Parts: sequence; structure tokens; C-alpha cells
Amino acid sequence: MTTSKGNLFDPTLITDLISKVKGNSSLAILSGQKPVAFNGQKEFTFSMDKDIDIVAENGKKTEGGVTIAPVTIVPIKVEYGARVSDEFIYATDEEKIDILKAFNDGYAKKLARGLDLMAFHGVNPRTKEVSAIIGKNSFDTSITQTVDFNAADPDTNIEAAVELVQGSEGVVSGMAIDTQFSSALAKMRDNSNNRLFPTLAWGANPGSINGLQTDVNNTVASGSKDYAILGDFTNMFQWGFAKQIPMEVIQYGDPDNSGQDLKGYNQVYLRSETYLGWGIMDTNSFARVIKPAEA
Repeated sequence: MTTSKGNLFDPTLITDLISKVKGNSSLAILSGQKPVAFNGQKEFTFSMDKDIDIVAENGKKTEGGVTIAPVTIVPIKVEYGARVSDEFIYATDEEKIDILKAFNDGYAKKLARGLDLMAFHGVNPRTKEVSAIIGKNSFDTSITQTVDFNAADPDTNIEAAVELVQGSEGVVSGMAIDTQFSSALAKMRDNSNNRLFPTLAWGANPGSINGLQTDVNNTVASGSKDYAILGDFTNMFQWGFAKQIPMEVIQYGDPDNSGQDLKGYNQVYLRSETYLGWGIMDTNSFARVIKPAEA
């Protein structure tokens, strides 16, 4: 495989990339990925305002009503680049593929983490600062149903958060929890000193707790107030890639603004860009367990 500036990732590498993103992002694990239009798209959720109506023979029908709420999903461009030895240019095709596989592996993990940080907290993953581009399209800025974290009884926190979602006529299909919340659950014991959640012991990530799909990930907190986020990830959150993923092999200049010329240091620069989009279809279908406000 000969790779030159502007070429796309090999289809096998793209498939591998998407698979690894799905395995490292809480949002990707808990929700389904679907393609996103490059120019953005509107997704519509239909809320039937009333229950079905019994109609007697020759009886009059009445209006049920429907509320249509559009959510616009606009893809955001993200990029990652790294310097490697210029031996890449002269390597055999097999060696180039090995290098690209290694880059692909690292890039997938960064994309996965980045998706969570952007959609959970609305920040630029590299700077950790709130992104004006993301705006209010994040859980931290749009999910107002919250429960204060209690390290002594996190199980009750979950029950309270579930009650908030179900009280808004939503369902709970999954939960993302921070490692601190997982540790608090793991420490809980019954009157006989038996662990209430043994599958969480020693930092484990069992995939489900009490039958609820769950992912333990430090992206849930990551400097925010969040300890856990739960809700209908299956139906009320969507994410996806907007286009194919290009790979650049840059041989000249200073593409990362490091002050070091590539040729002067016998290096080339590998860069990949991806368009990621996501949307929260119904904010009332989610709840957050958060750090209590200081008294």
C-alpha cells in the first residue's frame, strides 16, 4: 500500500478504527452509531400527546395530537497528528502498513475519548476548555435533571436518577459512571459484610450492573461535576462519522507549529481528520449524578 498526502485510510483501517472507537467510548458503547450528513441533518422525535382512544361503532373520533421536536446534528471536524521518522517514506509497503496500524490504534482511542469529552462536557478535548463550536450540544449544558452524589450510598443516587427519567416518561437503557462512582458502589456491603456489587471489585468494568448496560470510564468526570450519567442512550442519543477519514503524510514545513522543521529533523508528519456529529434527542430522557454544591 502506497500512502501519499491526502489519501484515505484503507477501508480495513477505517473499519478497525470505528470498531475501536465503539470499544473505548462510553457513548459509543451505550448508543448506536449511524452516518451523519456532511452538511448536517435534522432528526425528528415524535411525542404522542395523548393515549389511544376507544371508538364506539359509529362513534366520533377525537384528535390525539403530536409534538414534533427537531434536533439538528452538525458534524465537527477534529484532527490528530504525530511526527515519525522519515524512514516511513522509504519503508516497504508492509512496514508502512504496520506504522499506519499503530497510528490508527492510537487515533481510535483519542477519537473515542474525544467523543465523550465533547458530548458529555462540551469541551475541546485537547485544551479541556469549553468550546464555542459545541455550544450547548452536551450533557453538562442541556441535562438539567440532577442528583447530588453521596459517596456513602451511590445506589440510592442511581435509584433517584432513574426516578427522574421515568418520572419524565422516559426509559433507562444504559449508564456511564466515573471510576470514583464505581469505587463507591464496589465498597457497599450488606449487613453480613458481603459486597452488594461484587462485579465492580478491584476496578472491574463488567459491562452491566443489575441488568443495566453500564460502562465505567474516566471521561464521565474529567474535571466536571459528573459522577454518573444515565438514560435512554439507545433511542435518545445519536452519533456518527460524517465522511471518510483522510490521512495526510506531510513531508515539509512545521505542520504542528512546534518550531521544528520536518526536513531539519528527518521527520514526516502523519495527520488524520474526522467529522464527528452527535445529538441529544430528548433531554428529559437523561439524568446526571453530580458533585453537590458546596454549602
